[in-house]
Amino acid sequence: MSELWVPGGALDIDDFVRRIHQQIARFAEAHGLEQATVEVELRDGSRHVLDTISPEPGYGFVTLRPHAKDDDERQELVVPLASVTQIRISPAEKEPQFGFVLPEQSD
Repeated sequence: MSELWVPGGALDIDDFVRRIHQQIARFAEAHGLEQATVEVELRDGSRHVLDTISPEPGYGFVTLRPHAKDDDERQELVVPLASVTQIRISPAEKEPQFGFVLPEQSD
């Protein structure tokens, strides 16, 4: 499959990422969690535990910021959304050292 098929027409990356953030927040709330762990699997089989996901730069791409164990490992991955095969949301460890950071909600 060379492109992402979405029912109902063209994909709105901003809306997709917003809905992923909402799903993460719902999961955390439903399970009484302060933070959840979010792991993304890409088509190449690589898995990344994320700090954030951003709809930038758009045009079919998103920016993933994997969790870094130290400052030397900080990086951002700009990937086509179609390369994402799975997003796993799970409880953070009992004493979390990290977790997914949801964007601030503007009302």
